[in-house]
Amino acid sequence: MSDFSNQTTYEREPAKRVFAFELREASKTIKDENDEKSPVYLLLPTGERCNRVLIAGAITQKDKVGDQNVIYRARVSDPTGIFYINASSYQPEAMLQLAKIDTETPSFVVVVGKPSAYTTPEGKTLISIRAESIRVVDSDTRDLWVADTAKSTLDRVDSMMENPTDDAKLARDTYRFVPEHWKKMVYDAVSRMVQL
Repeated sequence: MSDFSNQTTYEREPAKRVFAFELREASKTIKDENDEKSPVYLLLPTGERCNRVLIAGAITQKDKVGDQNVIYRARVSDPTGIFYINASSYQPEAMLQLAKIDTETPSFVVVVGKPSAYTTPEGKTLISIRAESIRVVDSDTRDLWVADTAKSTLDRVDSMMENPTDDAKLARDTYRFVPEHWKKMVYDAVSRMVQL
């Protein structure tokens, strides 16, 4: 009988709900093990690491890049800013879904994907999302995502203040965390939804 006890397995991480503004501010990556297959996490400024995110918003632009190695790139806008997403032949399902979306008429989408951090030669960190799945949804679904993401963000902020984990402490040191900053972002996001 084989002994699998020494083999490391990596389960899919649950996707975290995060607003574009917070994702854009993230820059710190964490890797727990040296194994090349071990996941790389992005440390959110509100103190939680994420390997996968769940985002929603209006798809405002889509571009097809390349002929043989095709990549689709798109912008998705939520009440706090813009997400940059992409899908290539390595994500065939997401690439097909993105290819079918007509951006002539504004569509709301929900995207699950992996955030990637890229540092420019000038030292600026840019975050994009490699899509795993993309779905066109209605405005009610997008509004529900905004409400859920607002709650998740506030829960992370409260947790940082009341019971900080090692990741939360690292986030405070890395991002010079100010709770009111993130609470205002959430308030503004929800307020914009009410005005629409």
